[in-house]
Amino acid sequence: MRTLFFVAAFILIFVTALSIYFFGFGYSFLAILLILLVVGFYDVLQKKHAILKNFPIVGHFRYMFEAISPEIQQYFIESNTDGRPFSRNLRSLVYRRAKNVNDTHPFGTQRDLGGEEYMALRHSIYAVKPIEEEPRIFIGSDFCTQPYSASILNISAMSFGSLSSNAILALNKGAKKGGFFHNTGEGGISSHHREGGGDLVWQIGTGYFGCRDEEGNFDPEKFKEKANWPQVKMIEIKLSQGAKPGHGGVLPGVKNTEEIAQIRGVKAGETILSPPAHTAFSGPKGLVEFVGKLRKLSGGKPIGFKLCIGRTEEFVNVCKEMVAQHTWPDFITVDGAEGGTGAAPLEFSDSVGLPLEPSLIFVNGTLEKYHLREHIRIIASGKAISAFSILKNIALGADICNSARGFMFSLGCIQALRCNTNECPTGVATQKASLTKGLVVSDKSERVYNFHKNTVHAVQELLGATGHTHTSEISIHDLVKGDEMVKLANRYFPDTVNTQV
Repeated sequence: MRTLFFVAAFILIFVTALSIYFFGFGYSFLAILLILLVVGFYDVLQKKHAILKNFPIVGHFRYMFEAISPEIQQYFIESNTDGRPFSRNLRSLVYRRAKNVNDTHPFGTQRDLGGEEYMALRHSIYAVKPIEEEPRIFIGSDFCTQPYSASILNISAMSFGSLSSNAILALNKGAKKGGFFHNTGEGGISSHHREGGGDLVWQIGTGYFGCRDEEGNFDPEKFKEKANWPQVKMIEIKLSQGAKPGHGGVLPGVKNTEEIAQIRGVKAGETILSPPAHTAFSGPKGLVEFVGKLRKLSGGKPIGFKLCIGRTEEFVNVCKEMVAQHTWPDFITVDGAEGGTGAAPLEFSDSVGLPLEPSLIFVNGTLEKYHLREHIRIIASGKAISAFSILKNIALGADICNSARGFMFSLGCIQALRCNTNECPTGVATQKASLTKGLVVSDKSERVYNFHKNTVHAVQELLGATGHTHTSEISIHDLVKGDEMVKLANRYFPDTVNTQV
């Protein structure tokens, strides 16, 4: 469609040039206005590109720049591999998979194969045909009466408030069609989460949004009501997140609308800062007891907690308390310091918390040490965007992965880095109606579904290349530099990790 449009625009421009030559500038000016009107009407009416819908005419300059000046873009602004936090290559990979178009890459790798960050899979010369059925992971310990079968790739925690209503609805509809779960984030369950009908993981943060009393404390009855909704499949207690561990969530006042304030039980227009720690419990004993309490209130649904590893001895103490009480969560979500967020102080984003890779090795090894691993699933969260990143996390100890920014890219996010300003140009991370309208739910939900489907398929292909048929078979032995990862983990916490390669 866009190709046909640009052909028509070129013809109009050509006609304009002829009219200037034969009739002068008067009629040519009218022809130029006609061209701009055609462009503007097309931009407003089309449903594929939020940038063009939100910024008619001028939005084309972005596409033109990328189309006619890749050399300028690559050599003077940003190379294909240097973009942060995600390179152009990775963003393009998501865009292509979301659009369900060719996702192959030309002319060989652009990675630095000798760099310190290089890691790869050890393939087998006896590769097997990729399995056709998507791997599923069963989540639910002996204490759980309503276990859940999860996809290996799911939508990580992003609240309504951080994301727009259209973004939330598109994510949930995509999750419904693809059979994977959608984590609500700590902002509570909105009507936009429920309308799509997709499976939900309800995240309970320190603000207890959606289950708090007037003083901001945890309200068991409000929690029980929502936790027993059929659409809610699991509950996740948020202890900390990688982008700002120990800080608490942030919702800028410009994003705190009347609708969001009502859902969260706060005052509209004010910047909402979640407390850095929970008030419903304290210490390892309180955390383990709270897990048991939520499991009972939810009717036996899987209960887990999310954290970024900092003081490793604290996680060890939690494991000891699980053994002492003979009670444990059904899953633990491990977030790395490279995890994303819409708003955080730079010092927290850059300088607090351990990276995901050694954290996964540590958590997996510690759970094994205390004979808890067979009961608890590990979910990895933090820059899981490609098939390799998913398999790498699984090899290091995870069972499944969550991705936030990957699914944001599938919605059309261009990494404009304006998430905290309410000025997201693609309508993804904003509450401005004038920008949100550019995100067309019917189109973007399909892209969410496509990104998941094509990425999981790529995981299956990579898995076959290693000679395995299920993600449960892959281990750290399947990674190039896997031994170095173990040494790194042992340097961080030598007393709790005994993995050998």
